[in-house]
Amino acid sequence: MSADPQRTLRSLLVSERSSFLEKNRLSAQAQQHHLNYKVSVLLPECSSAPSHLDAALKNFSSFYLIRKLLLYELLDKQFLETAVYQGSVYGLSYRTKIDQENCVALTPNGRLSLSLDKDSYELLGVEGKPSRFNHRTTSRFVVSVDLTNSSMAPGGRGYQRLLTGLTSRVQLHTDFLLSHHPGGGAALQSILSRYDWSEHSPEVSSRSLTHLSCPALLTSDLQSCDPHSFLEWLGAVDADISYENTSSSFLSSLICPEPTATASQSLSVSICGLLLPQDVHRLIQELRCYLEQPRMASWVALTVHGFTDSPVSWSDSEHGVLTGGENLYTLLLFHDHTYRLHLATGAPHTCPP
Repeated sequence: MSADPQRTLRSLLVSERSSFLEKNRLSAQAQQHHLNYKVSVLLPECSSAPSHLDAALKNFSSFYLIRKLLLYELLDKQFLETAVYQGSVYGLSYRTKIDQENCVALTPNGRLSLSLDKDSYELLGVEGKPSRFNHRTTSRFVVSVDLTNSSMAPGGRGYQRLLTGLTSRVQLHTDFLLSHHPGGGAALQSILSRYDWSEHSPEVSSRSLTHLSCPALLTSDLQSCDPHSFLEWLGAVDADISYENTSSSFLSSLICPEPTATASQSLSVSICGLLLPQDVHRLIQELRCYLEQPRMASWVALTVHGFTDSPVSWSDSEHGVLTGGENLYTLLLFHDHTYRLHLATGAPHTCPP
């Protein structure tokens, strides 16, 4: 874990090194990052992705945008039976601001998380707790409910109390992103049939980069490369920000961490949408296969970004933007089957797994 006192006030970065040939926690860690907005892949010394990798990049699961969903619909008995209790549901309020508006998330373990302003919380009448991201005054509250708990079964005491709050006291509604694994839209018909909705496929974009200055990464050791500097450089490449730091440039002071190497051709690919951890896991496996091919670069980088305005980040820990909205992880994969994992959150967050 980084111990830089100038950085710990704003963000928390956890780094670890392991190997796919040994017992590791990578799959479990990726599964705990439920709500993913963007996946970025950097392939040095690559002009175009081979067919097996290109298919993995372009075949992420589709998702649904439901307009003006009344939140009590998430307690519908048929929805619980066909979606929440069967497989994994991923849901998030769309275009709501976590520090200003009511936000809601539904994660695959059946947990419903509500981040509410003070008035909505008091009207709801369900037990919660003050947000960890309140500033000076307690203006936000968090309600977290396990829909798979016996008390939340339809007809149960906890279920009736939450249902009454959402139907009679405060009828919260929002545009809502929703996906299900493995059932897809078929498992969500109980809600889709009653609302205006649209199906979306994740957006894929790519850029070809020439003469890219890269840190000279040879192994997963990386002792000579500061993780913060490397991630800053990787973010600049993804955002198409110059890191040359020439005397005539006043837009950027970023530089590539030394020692450097030049990749004649590189490929940067981004995928955006409501992205499922299962699809991310499949992409990681294809990147491993890619590195096994002869004449390929010795490493690739994959970054997974969580939604900035999601009420949860890692597992079910609360997420907010009081000091910094970091909610991501970066995976560096090497041809010798080792990897380096960097997990980042804002400073007030719970430490990533």
